[in-house]
Amino acid sequence: MSFSIRQCAGLSLAFICLHLSLRAQTPSEQLRQVIDSTWAFELREHPLTAVFAGKKTQIESLGSYTEAAMARQTAFYRNQLAKLNAIPSAALSGPERVNAELLRYTMEDDIEQYNLKGYLNPFTSDSGPHTSLPFISNYLTFRTAADYESYIKLLYTFPAYLSDVVTLLREGLRTGMTAPKITLKGYEITYRNHIVTDPTRSVFYGPFLHFPASISPEEQARLQQAGQKAVMDGVVKGYTMFGAFMDTAYLPGARTTLAANALPNGTAFYQQRIRYYTTLDLSADADAIHQLGLQEVARIQAEMQALITQTGFKGSFQEFLKFLRTDPQFYAKTPVQLLKEASYIAKQADDKLPAFFGKLPRQPYGVAPVPDALAPKYTSGRYVGAPISSKTPGYYWVNTYNLASRPLYTLEALTLHEAVPGHHLQSALSQELTGLPDFRKRLYVDSFGEGWGLYCEWLGKEMGFYKDPYSDFGRLTFEMWRACRLVVDTGIHTKGWTRQQVIDYLSSHTALSIHDCTTETDRYISWPGQALAYKIGELKIKELRQKAQKALGDKFDVRVFHDLILSQGTVTMPILERIVDEYIKAAR
Repeated sequence: MSFSIRQCAGLSLAFICLHLSLRAQTPSEQLRQVIDSTWAFELREHPLTAVFAGKKTQIESLGSYTEAAMARQTAFYRNQLAKLNAIPSAALSGPERVNAELLRYTMEDDIEQYNLKGYLNPFTSDSGPHTSLPFISNYLTFRTAADYESYIKLLYTFPAYLSDVVTLLREGLRTGMTAPKITLKGYEITYRNHIVTDPTRSVFYGPFLHFPASISPEEQARLQQAGQKAVMDGVVKGYTMFGAFMDTAYLPGARTTLAANALPNGTAFYQQRIRYYTTLDLSADADAIHQLGLQEVARIQAEMQALITQTGFKGSFQEFLKFLRTDPQFYAKTPVQLLKEASYIAKQADDKLPAFFGKLPRQPYGVAPVPDALAPKYTSGRYVGAPISSKTPGYYWVNTYNLASRPLYTLEALTLHEAVPGHHLQSALSQELTGLPDFRKRLYVDSFGEGWGLYCEWLGKEMGFYKDPYSDFGRLTFEMWRACRLVVDTGIHTKGWTRQQVIDYLSSHTALSIHDCTTETDRYISWPGQALAYKIGELKIKELRQKAQKALGDKFDVRVFHDLILSQGTVTMPILERIVDEYIKAAR
């Protein structure tokens, strides 16, 4: 029997394919497969992640928020982590090792949080599984009737999604894994605002107020009618059910204790949160963090006292704080004035960036008020990023609620932290980096991101801000605030501090408004460990800058250093230190 040339060629190709399939993957290929399969799983399991990452422009489901889903996801992460740990690190390149370490960091946290039942308590004092839903439409596209139809289908899934959330919250009530009751005072605004009688006044109806010209008037009318029905039968129905549960069961039944160590497995839970948020091995000694905070508080208070003397104020430290909190000259008269002041500071900062950074992002940012539904329980400001593919810019949110609690003397520090050179620069540049796997463009390491933001407040002095002694005192107030966090977070969760004790400590050491001291206290109680990230991260970044300056002398260039810090996106503190050490070695 003879073979044709075509048959021989086909047989040879088959052998080649078999050989390639049997060839062992290289460590680099193994890592790429783990990274890609993990990211693909994330996008399938979490539709909101796919939208916020700019990977999908329409979704028709919010995903599954059930015990079974959590178990399935954790089993997947365990399997992926085993594969990742089997890859010999020495065989990977430097950038690949960073990818592996950061993927390990995220999966280990997911697994530990599942083991410690963290998912049963998904609330902080101002957020929860329901608070991101009103912003979904900002990340979707509405070009065709089919896009609107998909959005309508999505709105109808709200009752099932929020029912899943309620089921887990009931289990949290049963086991004692709940948010502290005291931090939930006023929390009802986060859901009651969406229980409307007129669907056209719902934020979820926003996409139906404007249509592309390609959709006929008749079709627009049909979609509007369908949209109104979806808002009432989907969104309002879901939030009504959720709100009834919160009002009648969760808020009355939430725990009366404050500390994380009062939770089931509470000590282990708090230690794990310290590891995750600081990315340093500090979990075994919360008392050392507490003592570091006390040292920083003493140092900063001495600088604050020197500034009080500079202003010529005659009175005690506490009297000066009262003066700042009560004198009308330090407060905006209208929300628009506050937004204009913040915008002006932001544009001043934009002007100074080229002197301190070699690479700047293409993505712009805007300045906007914190949405009404969030503002009463929200911080003074926050940065809200956007996918690089989005038509929406990043936003620096300024809280215009209760203007008497939003002092102008802290606005420079707030703006430098939240906008530029702080979170916007860090976030936008991270998304524009080439060669990074997608999961890293969505990753946020608190000690890096918040440490960078606090470092940028300090950098503002070098950039020419804080020329007014009151504004400089505002800068120190913000730094003192973060130093106090080391004291009060560990105080709450390991030393039995009361809520009033924390409020008093913050109000006696900073010029923050009493409103801010109160909302911040509730945040620390409800979000164990996160508040540690700011000062721990800032101290590490400043330490690394000092190391580079000392090692390089005249060769040190602050623009190169800042570009280096932001060159790999968000990373853990050990990785950042390694990056700087390698830079110093190469630059000598």
